[in-house]
Amino acid sequence: MKKMLALALALVMSLTMTCVVAGAEDVVVSWYTFGDVYLTSVRTALDAAFEEMGINVTDKDSNANQQTQTDDINTALVTGTNAVVINLVESGAIGTAETLMNAVAQWGIPAVFFNRAVSTDDAEAAALFNSYDKSVFVGTKFEEAGMMQGTMIGEYVLEHYDEIDLNGDGVISYVMFKGDEANQEAILRTKYGVENADAVLTAAGKPALQYYDAEATTKYLVDMNGTWSNTASFEYMSTILAQYNEANGNMVELVICNNDDMALGAINALTNVGYNTGVEGDKVIPVFGVDATDAAKELIATGRMVGTIKQDAEGMADAVATITANLIAGRDKFEGLNENYTVIDNWMVTIPYAVYTGE
Repeated sequence: MKKMLALALALVMSLTMTCVVAGAEDVVVSWYTFGDVYLTSVRTALDAAFEEMGINVTDKDSNANQQTQTDDINTALVTGTNAVVINLVESGAIGTAETLMNAVAQWGIPAVFFNRAVSTDDAEAAALFNSYDKSVFVGTKFEEAGMMQGTMIGEYVLEHYDEIDLNGDGVISYVMFKGDEANQEAILRTKYGVENADAVLTAAGKPALQYYDAEATTKYLVDMNGTWSNTASFEYMSTILAQYNEANGNMVELVICNNDDMALGAINALTNVGYNTGVEGDKVIPVFGVDATDAAKELIATGRMVGTIKQDAEGMADAVATITANLIAGRDKFEGLNENYTVIDNWMVTIPYAVYTGE
């Protein structure tokens, strides 16, 4: 009798799961936050790409809360979906990524992680994705953005040294805005954005950049909420300018930002005190970002910002959609992938960065 009941229960559960999946949205995409400007561009492009493929999509906002993301994904798995696409909240947290991967793998559906790294160690990440053949990570080589930004900054400063050196002391003072204390992209953008600039300058016989506050032990200002926001950079920059300005002979002469939204906040603060207005003849403090958002492109076009590093939102979306559709259909996961993207060891696809100065 017990055996018959167990068999009947298993049959009911199997039929229930079949019905749930059959009536489900095709793909659930869990986002770190809807508030991120770059990710908003990716979301728009990804929704369009899935729509063009005839795939229904449900976007879920984790609002920068890992528990919310975990709950949303578990709910999606229970109610039914044909694939889960994950923009991990806790970037670099391999334990969190493993928990989510294991949950998805139990249902035998594709798991595509993208943009935010699952680990600080590529070997560790590779082991995770190789443990489940229906999984892929789509992202960038996150050290490249900082390296490219730093080199761009160094070359620009070298070319415009005397006009940037407002107090004529022969040294360029800078402020660095970091998006998130723990995020690997933020860590390496903060590191290489200065180091690579210094390498260019010192090779040409110029002094290395000097952080605006000589007494500071940490050479950056971080968004304490970890959301890379223009609100944080605006508030920081406004406070800085009250003390560090041309009248005091210690004006900040260069602004480096981990992303374009923080660049926007810094520029708005500068504009409030008469810099970076876009008006011909007004002084411009060089500001650099990462992402090449539409807002940044407009700031560059109007002379209020110098440059950024393009993180290809459309390319990211195209790769995620193509791989997800392939996995759902049971095709080779990389079939039809754009040849400009790089496949690494069958688990990772990287989208290239590019310098953007509007030229």
